[in-house]
Amino acid sequence: MIGLDTNILVRYFAQDDAGQSALANKLIASLSKEQPGFVSLIVLCELVWVLEDAYAITKPRIVDILNSLLQSDELVIEEKASAWAALTAFRDQSLDYSDALIAEAGKLAGCRHTLTFDKSAAKSAGFALLKGR
Repeated sequence: MIGLDTNILVRYFAQDDAGQSALANKLIASLSKEQPGFVSLIVLCELVWVLEDAYAITKPRIVDILNSLLQSDELVIEEKASAWAALTAFRDQSLDYSDALIAEAGKLAGCRHTLTFDKSAAKSAGFALLKGR
């Protein structure tokens, strides 16, 4: 198994650099169930952030990309169940993917909720707003 950094996946999905995209395509095509690539949760968060901010990819397209990664037999996804739950929350709520993963990590650790100052995130399951007295 080999780990995949965010920039490999960005080149693969964006196809914006002929040389690097060709190398990323070849690498991704070489992966198999027997010799998979590993994708960490950090890489998933960075991928979403880069695709949204640098490439202005729409949320529905990002959901499709994450869905394809999570369904791939050629990839091992860190904490796959949490990645799926975060994808569902990201898809169905006005929540960033990274915030959805933060909430899932808290649930997995047994937290009642995750405190935040982010009023938007606090409206989502798994979060609560930290307020002063």
